[in-house]
Amino acid sequence: MNEIETTDGPAVEPDGNGPGRAVLLTTSHRVAPGLLSWPAWQALHGADEVVCADATHPQLPYLREAGIDVKQAAPTAEELVRACAGGRTVLVVATAEGDRRLTDGLARLAGSGRVPMPDLELLPGSYDLPGARLLDLVQVMDRIRVECPWSSRQTHQGLAKYAIEEAYELVEAIEATGNNGNNGNAGTAEDGASDELREELGDVLLQVVFHARIAEEAEDGTAFSVDDVAAGIVDKLVHRHPHVFGEDTASTPEEVKEHWLRTKAQEKQRTSVTEGVPLGQPALALTAKLASRVRTAGLDVPLPTGDGIGYDLLAMAVRAEAEGTDPEAALRAAARAYRDAVREAEAPGA
Repeated sequence: MNEIETTDGPAVEPDGNGPGRAVLLTTSHRVAPGLLSWPAWQALHGADEVVCADATHPQLPYLREAGIDVKQAAPTAEELVRACAGGRTVLVVATAEGDRRLTDGLARLAGSGRVPMPDLELLPGSYDLPGARLLDLVQVMDRIRVECPWSSRQTHQGLAKYAIEEAYELVEAIEATGNNGNNGNAGTAEDGASDELREELGDVLLQVVFHARIAEEAEDGTAFSVDDVAAGIVDKLVHRHPHVFGEDTASTPEEVKEHWLRTKAQEKQRTSVTEGVPLGQPALALTAKLASRVRTAGLDVPLPTGDGIGYDLLAMAVRAEAEGTDPEAALRAAARAYRDAVREAEAPGA
């Protein structure tokens, strides 16, 4: 058998029964090692030779357990072509980052026309599942928490203000996305707004992962991880969507909301509709939330009266909520218009 050599040399005319076949097997490091596709296992068992340059590749223990003889080698393109001579199949287990040196070399050889090339095949052995990049975020956060002088000293309390800031920036990005139709250059504006929305969602996600990472370090028996956070919200979503995961039915958004409120009430066992309403949120949003709870519960609650702008704003916010308008968003839109008017007044020659 022609095995891959470890010395460099010029490409030579291969002998034997054809130029053979070279398979580059790629795997995702975000999938549990050993979980390979059936075509990948077939190619591994059918290859005349299997090589891998990385002695620490996470797939190697599982390949050897399956009876695959994997040689540690980093062949050049010329060496790989020679090893395939005589109709042999050589499979290269690629690293997570791929092997740019090898693939570029094969492309160069193929373009030169100097030697008959083996059949070249790129075979994905495993694929990233949706959400797989979240694993990268968790790993990066773990390392930053340990090695970064700033991040390693942060606490829930110290980070709280950033969560608020990022939430507001996300809301601003969402509203900017919805206002693109007012821009004459809508296509470019939409692209920019979409990029901003994606970035702000990432910043909010970072806050979640950061706080979960800090929570892992608790030594008073209250520790939890980001997996516990995800498990909790999964359980909540499943329980509050019996029309999706159970035997209940819902054909309208109103019926869905009724399911949600009913199951939530059963979970929380609250004695007042005001429980769970954060008082630290902006005043208009707070008023709208309270008014929504009152309206949904069918309560007849007269508005408190008194002197001052506060009570006038309270009445206006309750009326807006009843009419289906978010008073906080409406005031922000008006404030943006006011800002634009200020800028126009400031412009030279105004």
